[in-house]
Amino acid sequence: MSTGKIITGVLVGVAAGTLLGVLFAPAKGSETRHTIAQKTSDTTNDIKNEFRRLMDEVADKFGVHRDQVTQGYNRLKNEAKDLKNDAKAEFKS
Repeated sequence: MSTGKIITGVLVGVAAGTLLGVLFAPAKGSETRHTIAQKTSDTTNDIKNEFRRLMDEVADKFGVHRDQVTQGYNRLKNEAKDLKNDAKAEFKS
């Protein structure tokens, strides 16, 4: 199971537990609605932050691989150019 799915599951579980706890707590309706709204906002922010963190992690990993591919491509291009020059020099002699 991927890390993203586990984190999402945990956050959804925490949100559901919090919501149920607030709904069954002995408080006035207006207080309960305020608490639900606050917890929903907090959970939404937590999910957004976690998503941003995961996207940053993916971007970092992609960037590393992209750099490796670019370096490999440039190395191969230079080797091909050297071989071409060697072949031209050999053909001329």
